Amino acid sequence: MKPAAFDYHAPRTIDEALGLLSQAGGDARILAGGQSLVPAMAARLAQPGVIVDINRLVDAPRLLEEEDRLEIGPLVRHEQLRRTNSRAPLSELLAHLADHIGTWPVRSRGTFCGSLAFGDPASEWCLAVLALEANLTLESAADGPRSVPAAEFFHGMQMTAAHEDEMLTAVTIPALSATGRWGFAEFGRRTGDFASVLALTLHELKGGRMTRVRVAVGGVEGVPRRLTEVEAALEGSAPSKVRFEQAAALAAEVVEPIEDPMVDALHRRELVGAMVLRALQGSTR
Repeated sequence: MKPAAFDYHAPRTIDEALGLLSQAGGDARILAGGQSLVPAMAARLAQPGVIVDINRLVDAPRLLEEEDRLEIGPLVRHEQLRRTNSRAPLSELLAHLADHIGTWPVRSRGTFCGSLAFGDPASEWCLAVLALEANLTLESAADGPRSVPAAEFFHGMQMTAAHEDEMLTAVTIPALSATGRWGFAEFGRRTGDFASVLALTLHELKGGRMTRVRVAVGGVEGVPRRLTEVEAALEGSAPSKVRFEQAAALAAEVVEPIEDPMVDALHRRELVGAMVLRALQGSTR
């Protein structure tokens, strides 16, 4: 099947792109890497009347690493994050996550911001920005920029806080401290597929005890989710096999798993426990 007919525009500036989105009245889609949009259009699951190709933007923010934060612009590809030369803890974490995304063609074309805008709950980047407490900048021609915390960005399966005339122009992620520890685990049927369950855990180790604990899972419910009950149970505890096993069991208990033709709710619940446990056990980096 071929895509339905559409008008194509390749703006050179963000203002021009925002103007096109405004003029389209909700009938436009942004094209960056196209790894989600193009297949959907080919199957006619998406039939936008206007395509705004932002790959020629000359004023789009790129990748900026500063001492206290990392800023990621709309044309930063997955592969750029995977191949970083930075030894900052946050950059190392993002590089590790990027290595789990699709295959090389997907990583070389797909964009960080595009993945967030698509809002798939099984996306590594959607999980990451939630756990890392990122802020997302959305812009429109009518209202200018606004900042949305990642915790408020995901509204449902492929549904986000972005309005039809808005573009995700930047993501700001706070730096991880030198005492920070993180762990990540995911389960998928095949390499390159979206994972059935992902888990990302972070904490700081002070005096042999865990503080600022964050435990997030993706692919489990309609949106990625912080497991605050598990975080509270681990906060102030010393890392141990028993504590991690108890936390993993609690994680499996508190989620409300979705079902799909490949994974039923019971199996997904069991996977949550297994992936959270693996992530916690690996959080010695």
